[in-house]
Amino acid sequence: MQFPPVCPEIPVADLTRALAYYRDQLGFMIDWSDEQLGLAGLSRGAARVFMASAEYRSGRGARGPMVLWLNLADRAEVDALYGEWVAAGARIAAPPEAMPFKLYEFHAQDIDGNGFRVFYDFAWEER
Repeated sequence: MQFPPVCPEIPVADLTRALAYYRDQLGFMIDWSDEQLGLAGLSRGAARVFMASAEYRSGRGARGPMVLWLNLADRAEVDALYGEWVAAGARIAAPPEAMPFKLYEFHAQDIDGNGFRVFYDFAWEER
């Protein structure tokens, strides 16, 4: 059995504000949104995520904050996404850098403290 890509559920405090941030600062498409239910679906390329309000999550467990790891194809993609998100006003902790554990990465956050760890695994280049 092959698993499909996972679709994480991102916990947010205010669905409307979070959707605007993901669209305007992170470049996601809002595929659908049900504000009354407190749930939305977003995508960017092959990445799909769900976004859930506190009301929707009540009794369902996911509280957050959480971290999403984005494994990009090379350093150039990491640098390009970093540049795009900086230009759009996304919350970035620091520019990309090569870490001793062989990841070239940067970290970003959404308005609810959920994190994005954007990386390229360069360990294979040294084998």
